[in-house]
Amino acid sequence: MATSNIQDILADTLSSDANRRMSAELKLSEVLQHQGSSEAGLALSQLALAQNVDMPIRQMSDSIILRKYVTERWSPYFPSFKGNAPPAEIKGQVRLAVFQGLSDPDRKIRSLSASDDSIHRALLEARTLSSIASCDWPDEYPDLLTSLIQLISSSSPDAVHGSMQVLTEFIKSDLTEDQILPVLRQLLPVLLAILGSPHQHMPLTRARTVSVFRQCVTALYMVKGQHPEAVREATSTILPVWLDAFRVLLNLDPTQDLSNQENWDGLSVRIQVFKTLDIIHTSFPRAMVAYLPDYLNAALHHLQVLYATYNRCYITASENAPGSSEDEAVELPHLICPILDFLSNVARGGKAREWLSMQTQNLGAVVAAIFQYAQMTAEDEETWAANANAFVAQEEDEIQTYGVRAAGFELLYTLLDRSAAQVCTILQEQLQRTIVSSHVARDDGAIDWWKALEAALAVIGSHAEDILECIDDEIESGRTKPIDIEDLLANLIPSILTQTRNALSEFPFLQGRAFVFASQFAKLLPLHIAGQYLEAATQVLESNVAGIPVKVSAVKAIHNFCEGAEDSAVRPFAPRITQDLGPFLLVTTEDTLSLVLEAMSVVLEVDKGSWLSQDLAGSLVIAVLEVWAKNNKADPIFLSIFTEILESLAASRANGVYGTVVKQAFPTLCTAIANAKPDESWIAGSAIDLVSGLVRGGPESGLGEGFFAHLAPSLFNCLEHAEDRDVLQNGVVCITLIVRKDCSQILSWSDSNSQSGLDHILKLVAKVLQNEDESGGLVIGDLIIHLLRRVGESVLPVLPELLRTMAQRMLTAKTATFLQSLVIPFAFLVYNQADTVISLLESMLVNDRSALDIVIHTWCENAETFQGFWPTRISTLALSRLYASARPSLQNLTVKGDIIVKPETKNVIMTRSKTKTTPHEFTSIPLAVKVLKLLVRELRSDGESATIPGGGFEVDSDDGNGQKKSRQHQGFKEDEFAFLSEMLGPRGANFDNDDILYESDDEDLKNDPVSRINMKEHLVGFFKECAATNTNNFAANVDRLSAEEILVIHQVVGK
Repeated sequence: MATSNIQDILADTLSSDANRRMSAELKLSEVLQHQGSSEAGLALSQLALAQNVDMPIRQMSDSIILRKYVTERWSPYFPSFKGNAPPAEIKGQVRLAVFQGLSDPDRKIRSLSASDDSIHRALLEARTLSSIASCDWPDEYPDLLTSLIQLISSSSPDAVHGSMQVLTEFIKSDLTEDQILPVLRQLLPVLLAILGSPHQHMPLTRARTVSVFRQCVTALYMVKGQHPEAVREATSTILPVWLDAFRVLLNLDPTQDLSNQENWDGLSVRIQVFKTLDIIHTSFPRAMVAYLPDYLNAALHHLQVLYATYNRCYITASENAPGSSEDEAVELPHLICPILDFLSNVARGGKAREWLSMQTQNLGAVVAAIFQYAQMTAEDEETWAANANAFVAQEEDEIQTYGVRAAGFELLYTLLDRSAAQVCTILQEQLQRTIVSSHVARDDGAIDWWKALEAALAVIGSHAEDILECIDDEIESGRTKPIDIEDLLANLIPSILTQTRNALSEFPFLQGRAFVFASQFAKLLPLHIAGQYLEAATQVLESNVAGIPVKVSAVKAIHNFCEGAEDSAVRPFAPRITQDLGPFLLVTTEDTLSLVLEAMSVVLEVDKGSWLSQDLAGSLVIAVLEVWAKNNKADPIFLSIFTEILESLAASRANGVYGTVVKQAFPTLCTAIANAKPDESWIAGSAIDLVSGLVRGGPESGLGEGFFAHLAPSLFNCLEHAEDRDVLQNGVVCITLIVRKDCSQILSWSDSNSQSGLDHILKLVAKVLQNEDESGGLVIGDLIIHLLRRVGESVLPVLPELLRTMAQRMLTAKTATFLQSLVIPFAFLVYNQADTVISLLESMLVNDRSALDIVIHTWCENAETFQGFWPTRISTLALSRLYASARPSLQNLTVKGDIIVKPETKNVIMTRSKTKTTPHEFTSIPLAVKVLKLLVRELRSDGESATIPGGGFEVDSDDGNGQKKSRQHQGFKEDEFAFLSEMLGPRGANFDNDDILYESDDEDLKNDPVSRINMKEHLVGFFKECAATNTNNFAANVDRLSAEEILVIHQVVGK
């Protein structure tokens, strides 16, 4: 098709006449779908190059239509491909035309030929040529890379600019491991030449060379494992050259790049350099060691000399930043953030220790820079004053928007982690200087005098936990406090609140910061002072003139006070605060609503809600459920706050509060559970979770008359028809809690068809077990265990069917947690009623196989993987009882024993693929021998599942002490091992400490007699008794154990 025809059609698509435009669009669609679509694609590519065609038509042909043609008509490689691909000859002509577009004198056409989006967006994706390259290179387009390098090497700035954009994406996405190194040897010298030619190439083009180089460094790091020698050679020859160039560039005065009033393009090179230094430091840190002092000096110098401009253009906004000559944004914060990130990462790696020492004053200078750049910008002030959610978001670590302020906080966190006392001393000094300078600025009439003071308090307050820990450590070591927070709380903060109380609208952020700062250090406040701050914060909530920043800060301060201060200080204010927070629930949204809910939750925990009245609790339930109804599609973390609030309300032991809460909440929740539509399953799931909160908070004496009868019809009907995993799991958890708290209500209830509560629970268990999704394994196991523990003989009518269902599911279960949930109930029954349950299993067939055989095999194969303090104990106790049983059906069982080590697999790490070709084989041993092996293993782990700190049951070894010590620390130095222990197991305990890992074991199981048995004494006594009476042919079974296992038993029985 002729280019002129395509041009006419495109011109008509831009017509203001709607009919003409629609007709042209239909015609264009027909042309691209027609048999001659190949010629149409060629015409589009040529039209984009035509200098005599209007720019809007050229842009449309290249940026929209030609890209659509490539993705839909070029190759089946593209998911949106339709019809037949064009002939190879047409493809070659189109590729040539598009490649020529990279050298187009017009920047927009170059960018359209090269990159996939307007540079208004932060990420550039390849457009026409990059799309073609991703499909055709290298097989059908082998000369692309050579052509790009030639184009970059040309003397044409236009050609360099266009090809550079393609290369940026090309290096990132299209090079394989084997192609990277050869390409880099060709490409990097050319890039370095462009970077070093500021008079020939624009700053943004030079910046892209650094960006491409950064992608090259990342690519090198990715192939480091496959080609270690080649990468080592490349880094030793390539990196020093670039690092030298970066040093030269950074030593140039950065203020020169700010002197251009038209644009700040010059900053783009520095931005990319600091980003690249960060990557090199992470990927190849040794290469940077010799250069680090120079780079650190340059980073600090940049922060110091750029601040004046940053202050004028961003903090006070007395001047406007000129921006960039292209659509790509070039702002001063884009440079400050990478500098702060670079300093943070170097400090975190420990390579800046000497540079940051006090002798050079660099540490103080860095902290001073953090204080300066942490100040609110004029844009921050405007946004946060009008948008409560944005203001809350910048305060929360989890949702904090990344920017200069956040980057400064992160740098200070790293410095505190490396040298807390030294940094705290500097914080004290810097804060005092800030206080003085702020007062001077205020007296001089500066309208932004408060910003430096607010930033200083924000910097220190955001690291309150680390600073408090440092203060405690210094005092315990007999040294003076490095920073005097108490003085700030007694003098500075009250003075700020006093000065600004009558000018809330003028300095709201400073007053709000003062509230939050005081609350962050609430543990240091005397009771009467904490009360004064709470009174002030509460007055702000009640004020009609306080703005968003102050009120939000007051809510956050109340939240912190309730968490950090003593209950006795907060309790007098709790009813009033709760009443004040109530109206906020109905008018806030998103992050602000989350903050209010969290504050409400912690207030209700003060003195366990004993101060609540029935009226206050009832009105609060109504408000909370109204807000929940509007937000029940939110994320689970947000919804969990509603559950916590209802649990706290139900847990109040104030007279009549529990009954009031249930009375107000139940109608709404039961209706939500009953009426939730299948496509709105989250409503039922969340409502069930809220009911669980009521049950958790309910009194131990029972849930109150009629609780389960009111809930059961809607709950069981919902669970019977539910398919959503979360709904079913929440339902199982809810029923488990009711079983634990007031099982009698379940036993006494039946529906209109005379089906009992146990019948419905059995149906639910069967439904969950039949589900292929095994993620709910642990919750169903908990339900079965508590059911068996609580209902006693009442379970007998449904027990056979329950056992059959569980045994049948064992045949197909795959995950360890799910298998555990199926086995542990059997272990509990064996321990308590061995003969009864074994008899049931003996008489039961599942898929023509004995249920006893299925259960025993599954148990023995998975016992070593069981987790949890109570589950592993009940398994061990039941195994010992199983061994002592004289039933013939057990004597004849054989199970999987030890792995058979073959010559071809000895000392070989067996991956999944190797295991498929050479599967593991195991010996077959009698059940009695397997049980002894499992019990010996448990004894060697000190009788507590997977060891409890305090020394294990040791077997003598002829290894030397040195080897023993080395083995103890797994090849690490003692202090390194201690550090890893602390990381892997909280409070310095071993990683596999049950008390730590399984704190989720519920109170019922923690208080169970099984949990109080001294397992080591039990096992030692068991082995001694078996040896004395030769229980179950004990001596012969011991002889079939391994040498180490036999040695353990001989030590125990005294042989």
